[in-house]
Amino acid sequence: MTSVARTTGGYRAGELTVHRVPAEVHAVSRALRGAGRRVALVPTMGALHDGHRELIRHARLLPGSTVTAVSIFVNPLQFGPNEDLSRYPRPLEADLEVLREEGVELAFVPSVDDMYPPGAQTRIVPGPLADELEGAIRPGHFEGVLTVVGKLFQIVAPEIAIFGEKDYQQLVLLQKMVRDLNFPLSIVGVPTVREPDGLALSSRNAYLSDEQRTLAPLLQKALTEGAAVSARGADAVLARARDVLAAEPALDVEYLELRDPELGPTPATGRARLLVAARLGTTRLIDNVPVQL
Repeated sequence: MTSVARTTGGYRAGELTVHRVPAEVHAVSRALRGAGRRVALVPTMGALHDGHRELIRHARLLPGSTVTAVSIFVNPLQFGPNEDLSRYPRPLEADLEVLREEGVELAFVPSVDDMYPPGAQTRIVPGPLADELEGAIRPGHFEGVLTVVGKLFQIVAPEIAIFGEKDYQQLVLLQKMVRDLNFPLSIVGVPTVREPDGLALSSRNAYLSDEQRTLAPLLQKALTEGAAVSARGADAVLARARDVLAAEPALDVEYLELRDPELGPTPATGRARLLVAARLGTTRLIDNVPVQL
């Protein structure tokens, strides 16, 4: 069993150091910055897959003297009362082995009490966008996301944070939080990593039955077929995507929308984003693709 440090531990170049205590990680990060290094943070909830590996590799390829840090924390604030917090996978030993394989040097693995001490009540409240799309289906979700990520930014003190584009609304809201609250860091979005059949990688894909797994790539198929007719305008994009989704009755579509890149109203021309959420049985899947109208 890997020992997760609870006392002050140092940074060792080229070797994974694992810490739980927020003050400890903050001290290591400050020391690195004082020595001319910069920290790139990849926040995760664990159950690491190839999509996470791609985020880590992106961080490690950044120019300059950069230390890659990965946080692993299943954040209870972003789960609704009927969501899968209790069964969300937590394979810590396997996750730490992934970090070693990818050359990560700093891991932050806090407990719930480490992140939310008894009596903690302060939250980061996002703007109106947090109540649309995912927020309309999962009330309070983005308040939980922004609160935990804001805390991670304060604790780890990165100069760069890496997020995947699969959770596109999350990415947009985090970029807005960084601008609005003057966090001294930059957010980098990395394109979605997919299975060979097009399904976006997600820790929740493990919940799919064999039959559901064969149907799940229809989300990406609908999006790409919609994007393929973008020269005909927004209505054509949405109509084509709806036709693909409607052909499979097992897919319970929650939303299919075309927005501008900041998730404002649909533009008449130019860059846009086509987003979908659907359920297969009890498993909820989301995906998105860029569109040029």
